[in-house]
Amino acid sequence: MKSHTTGIKGRGAAENPANRFEKIEYEPSEEEIAEGVSPKTVFYKDSTRSVIAYNDSPDVGFNAGINPYRGCEHGCVYCYARPTHEFLGLSLGVDFETRIFVKENAPELLRKELSSRKYVPETIALSGNTDCYQPAERHFRLTRACLEVLTEFRNPAGIVTKNYLVTRDIDLFKRFSEWNGIAVAVSLTTLDPKLRRVMEPRTSEPQLRLRAIEELSKNGIPVIVMVAPVIPGLTDHEMPNIIRAAVNAGAVSAGFIMLRLPYGVSGIFTSWLERHFPDRKDKVLNRIKSVRGGSLNSADFHDRMRGIGIYAEQVEDLFQVSCRKAGIDGNKIELSTDHFRKPGGSQLDLF
Repeated sequence: MKSHTTGIKGRGAAENPANRFEKIEYEPSEEEIAEGVSPKTVFYKDSTRSVIAYNDSPDVGFNAGINPYRGCEHGCVYCYARPTHEFLGLSLGVDFETRIFVKENAPELLRKELSSRKYVPETIALSGNTDCYQPAERHFRLTRACLEVLTEFRNPAGIVTKNYLVTRDIDLFKRFSEWNGIAVAVSLTTLDPKLRRVMEPRTSEPQLRLRAIEELSKNGIPVIVMVAPVIPGLTDHEMPNIIRAAVNAGAVSAGFIMLRLPYGVSGIFTSWLERHFPDRKDKVLNRIKSVRGGSLNSADFHDRMRGIGIYAEQVEDLFQVSCRKAGIDGNKIELSTDHFRKPGGSQLDLF
């Protein structure tokens, strides 16, 4: 893989490494790189036949999730979801950010699945993989359409996003909150706008995310701040300030996730460090390895979200202290499935 001294304007990755299942590799031309040319985003119809995805991971706070989009234009260089594009025959690099698959029939599929006699009511997360409020949502509005279906059934929902666009749907969230059916997690990796610009190029600025927390909170929507991911040697020192700022804006709970770099994401991230932080590259990579048992990734349940070792324990302690000082230590948000109903039916349909 080539190493470029500059990136592609508005994109997190500067390369398209070979798909681990394929043999073809595309490298942007030197002219494109020098000019900072950003490839145009292309949208494809996703012909999926189901929309609720289930997982059995003990590390994830939900069992069911909806992802209206595959691929994410936010372009976060560290994104653990990048390798999923390889199953589509594409690259986890620039392709992941510019080849977006759109599940246009997601609302209809959701209504069908919620209406099934086999469906057991539970909280459904949006953005379990890619951000449901990425830029494409402004046009396609699939996240809003899915939320409207969930309100019809009074099925609780959890949102995770890095985009201020989430405030557009406050009117729907207020309907959810009438029966304790909504929680919104706003992810804040850094408060540094310059770092955000090169690390998460098409996400909302940190101050806009804080404003989103404030607006959601003022409308009675419970908000969690997610310090995610914590990047050892690069953003870890920001944790106390991030939590303090988010709580001041109205967040009532917090969580964090330690960076992990599965499959080719390690190469994308290493190249990014070479371009933007060559002086910190070795420090950051060595710190990551120190919490991942000598590797850049760990897929082991229980350890993959927090890491292992002395440094991981220090980050955990810093998180606990930061939450305690901010007055949210131990706060959890519990949503209710007690009000689930099938439109046109009755509660007896549950049995």
